[in-house]
Amino acid sequence: MAKVVMVVRILLGLIFFAAGMIGILNLVKAELPPGDAGVYTNILMTHGFMKFVSLLMVIAGLLLLVGRFVPLALVILGPILVNILLYHLLLDPKNIAPGIVATLMEVFLIWAYRLSFRGLFDASPEIS
Repeated sequence: MAKVVMVVRILLGLIFFAAGMIGILNLVKAELPPGDAGVYTNILMTHGFMKFVSLLMVIAGLLLLVGRFVPLALVILGPILVNILLYHLLLDPKNIAPGIVATLMEVFLIWAYRLSFRGLFDASPEIS
C-alpha cells in the first residue's frame, strides 16, 4: 500500500508542478474555449489570478514530490481542484476527465494521510 501511495503522490505532484510551471512561464498559448468558458478564462488570465493559482500549484506539486509536507499540499490543492471541477461542470463539461482523475488521486491521498487530518474533526480542540 505504501508504494501505491508513493506513486499516486508523485504523479499528482508532477501533474500540478508541471501545470503550474506552464501557467507561470506561459509555455502554452492555448486557444480560449468558446462562449462563457472563454470569457471567464480570459478574465482570470488578464487580471493575474491564474498566475497566483499557478504559483500555488507549483508549491503544492513540490511539497508532494518532496513528500515531507503532503497534508499541507493536499490542503492547498483542495480548493484548486474544487474550482477545476466547478469550471468544467458548469462551463466546459467535455474536458472534465483530467479534473476527475486529479480529484480521485487527491481523495485517495487524503484517505491515506487521514490521521494527519483527524484534528480537523475534533469537536473540542485544545487551545494552547
